[in-house]
Amino acid sequence: MNNEKNNRMKQLEDKFEQAKKEPWAKKLRIGTGVLWNLFILLLIFAVIGGVFASSVGAGYFASLVAKEPLRSKEELRDQVFTYEETSEMYFADGVYLGKINSDIERRQITLDKVNQYAIDAVLATEDEYFAEHKGVVPKAIFRGVFQDVTNSDSQTGGSTLTQQLVKNQILTNEVSYERKAKEILLAMRLEHFMTKDEILEAYLNIIPYGRDVMGQNIAGIETAARGIFGIKAADLSLPQAAYIAGIPQAPYTYTPFYSKNQGIKEREKLMYGVNRMKTVLFRMRDAGYITDAEWKEAKAYDVTKDFRQPSRRATERYPYVTQEIQNRTIEILAEVLAEKDGIDADRFEGDSKIKEKYEIMADRSMRTDGYRIYSTINKELYDKLNEVANNFQYYGYTYTSQSVDEESGKTITTENPVQVGAMMLENHTGKILSFVGGRDYELEAMNHSTQAYRENGSSMKPLLVYAPAIEYGVIGAGSPLVDVKFRRGSYAPANYFDRELGVLPARESLARSQNLSTIRLYDQIIDRNPIDFLKKMKFSNATDREGSGLAASLGTMDVSVEENTNAYATFANGGQFIQSYMIERIEDMDGNIIFEHKAEPTEVFSPETSYIITDMMRDVLKGNGTAARLPGLMNFRPDLAAKTGTSQQYGDAWLVGYNPNVSLGVWMGYKERTTPLYHGYNSGQMHPSERTARLYAQLMNTANTVIPDTIKARDTFKRPNGVVTRSFCGISGLAPSKACAAAGLVRSDLFNSKKMVPTKVDDSIVSSSAVRVNGRLYRALASTPREFVTSGGIGVTTEYGKRMLGRLGGDASKLLAGRGAYSNSVAGSTFPANNVPPAAVSAGQNGSVLTWTGSSSNDVIGYYIYQNGVRIGTVRDGASRSYKIGYGSYYVRAVDITGLLSGPSNTVTNAAPAPKPEPKPNTNSGTKPGTTTPEAKPDAKPQTNTESKPETTPEATPEPKPETKPDATPEPKPDAAPAAKE
Repeated sequence: MNNEKNNRMKQLEDKFEQAKKEPWAKKLRIGTGVLWNLFILLLIFAVIGGVFASSVGAGYFASLVAKEPLRSKEELRDQVFTYEETSEMYFADGVYLGKINSDIERRQITLDKVNQYAIDAVLATEDEYFAEHKGVVPKAIFRGVFQDVTNSDSQTGGSTLTQQLVKNQILTNEVSYERKAKEILLAMRLEHFMTKDEILEAYLNIIPYGRDVMGQNIAGIETAARGIFGIKAADLSLPQAAYIAGIPQAPYTYTPFYSKNQGIKEREKLMYGVNRMKTVLFRMRDAGYITDAEWKEAKAYDVTKDFRQPSRRATERYPYVTQEIQNRTIEILAEVLAEKDGIDADRFEGDSKIKEKYEIMADRSMRTDGYRIYSTINKELYDKLNEVANNFQYYGYTYTSQSVDEESGKTITTENPVQVGAMMLENHTGKILSFVGGRDYELEAMNHSTQAYRENGSSMKPLLVYAPAIEYGVIGAGSPLVDVKFRRGSYAPANYFDRELGVLPARESLARSQNLSTIRLYDQIIDRNPIDFLKKMKFSNATDREGSGLAASLGTMDVSVEENTNAYATFANGGQFIQSYMIERIEDMDGNIIFEHKAEPTEVFSPETSYIITDMMRDVLKGNGTAARLPGLMNFRPDLAAKTGTSQQYGDAWLVGYNPNVSLGVWMGYKERTTPLYHGYNSGQMHPSERTARLYAQLMNTANTVIPDTIKARDTFKRPNGVVTRSFCGISGLAPSKACAAAGLVRSDLFNSKKMVPTKVDDSIVSSSAVRVNGRLYRALASTPREFVTSGGIGVTTEYGKRMLGRLGGDASKLLAGRGAYSNSVAGSTFPANNVPPAAVSAGQNGSVLTWTGSSSNDVIGYYIYQNGVRIGTVRDGASRSYKIGYGSYYVRAVDITGLLSGPSNTVTNAAPAPKPEPKPNTNSGTKPGTTTPEAKPDAKPQTNTESKPETTPEATPEPKPETKPDATPEPKPDAAPAAKE
């Protein structure tokens, strides 16, 4: 048998040797050798490439985690197990307010109190290799990276429970490779420091689970069990556990409830979560956690019948205060944390990513680190002021609108009331004592005293125009300003009442809130960048661009109530700006102070300027001031300075004021600024300034009752030594001249002696003869008929008009027209006569009174009255167009400023009554024929109208006889050419 086998082997070897000698065999050996060598070479390259790629990957990974501090075991465990040590808030003086609001409701639970179905559902759905891996699953990471690099539509993720725990408790949610690399590193470290049960317990306490029955965001499996099903996590059934375990993949899609306590979703939207539950059950069966029978029974179960029924959510008592304290605490803690990490303030403010990162960290710290946060809000004052605001009855109309909720598809009716924001500050410290955030937090969760930015209208005028002008030495309190219209391109502003007041004192301009004079004053100082004053007072929107246009002087910049009120407190502080604040200090759980507010005053205005502008704003509450109504509404009399403001089309209404100790600002307006507060005098609505005055008074009255020791109603503003009273010429602002004094135009008012007092003597006044045209006085011409001229008036030079109107220009004739003490003054410009005879008039008769229409020409100074072709009277412009007449024929001619006459009007004839017939001779008398009776003497003159002469009033004087007029020329006949002058 062996010989036979050996023979067979020898035969095979012979055949193989013979085949090797064949040509094709030789070629096969050569080809095989080449392929083998190539394979070896490729294998070498693959190994080298793999090593290189691994090195590069490792190096890149190392660069990503280079700045990650090496956290100790204790530090990592503390961060993971610190779910939430809730911080507490306090009112002023340590009065307890409550716990910090959490964005997510959470109940802590230990692993032994969680139903096993819930644990299995989480593991089967979120991390099937949890028991085996060391923090990460490499193939899942590579899959995730590949999907990200290729921008795959399918993004399956690659995070283990450990990674998710690290992301939620230690890192932030930012999307970046750096964060992912740190997550991987920390997850592997965490697996060394914690057991699997500890990691799983921590995960079940921190993972988000959508919303509960009241629409509150929830986290943690115990909170989810209670909030969704109304039971403990230990009592969850299999379908309930599977439903909850499926929620974290898309919390707000799979949660069964809407936000804001709007109730349970519709059936079709609930099916998203139900289908997700079935997916979880399928994975549990495949992983062997449940049997096939359990799977079939659970997936057929109607879990929707187990959902909790909607219930009313308890409304927080202080939502605005809580929100504001939390927001400000986050800002403070972000800066504290950044400073600890060596981030300087400029970099922190200039780099949005760094700021966002630290704000996320600060938010988490505030909610989990157990701080004690002490605010400046006086609880009693806050309660009382908000009670006043809630009960105020004069806000105005509440609109309603309907919209469709994007999430639920329901039609929602929304109220749109007049909103309100108010704030009271302590001047010398900057403490926010109290505020009013709005009408209804549930309706609009915006604090209208701190977060709403609206145009502040005329309340900007003292801040941006008048105080800077005083500080620059351009005006004193009573310096004359020009309230005359102008046009610059398409910009043609007007006053609230469309009337020009000509020259008026600065304090009157501010008290009346005149727009034209304010804009002109701003034009005088705009090149000095008065916007810098607003920057010093921390107006967030104060930029050079905002201050570059003339309209900025009227308050077109958006500001908050806090900013506006804080700026006014600067005047009360003698020009020192002290930043308003609400957080007094923050302590950690051990009582260590980690933050305490320190005031850092900034000098904005001088004490002299601050006092002068304060004195000017006292006039806002008097006489013709826009807030003159306010003192009568208050039950005490503080030394108060204030200013009103309304924006375009009554979109906003403001009243801001202060006494030496506190400042109070009030704003009203609709949510949409295009909705007006007021529709005019005929609308039957209360004017917005009246509304703000009423609310302001009620708030101040209440504050004086609650905190009288802070208000100190009897305190008054102290006048600095640098504020002096000086006399000046009222129409020019220069030092009084003899001519100004003789004209009675000298005024006295306050000046900042360190900046400007009147020294140059006025040279603008000259004596003048005036004539009235269309109700205004103008300088008479040489050809103006004397009977229309008023002598002994005063006039001003042409240079005066140019100087006062400045580069904006305007009509100089309006400077001194019709303004009280200036009513006898004549503007510097001459009326622009057109040298064309005026248009004729039409005459009529009313009994024994001649009447006529006004001439349509614009240069008429009066009218001549003629009887039977002879001029008998003169009526000046402005007087009644009527004249008493006797018997005869009458007509009227218009006279212009140059002396030209119009053509005669139509003739009006007032005929004498027919004479009585003579009596027949009495033949029985002894009278001789041809003699007259005593009643009809032959030399008796015809009866004439003894009242034909006009009344000697200033505007209708008796006409002198033609022959006695020194420069008279023969009176033309009625049909003579009308161009003749007299």
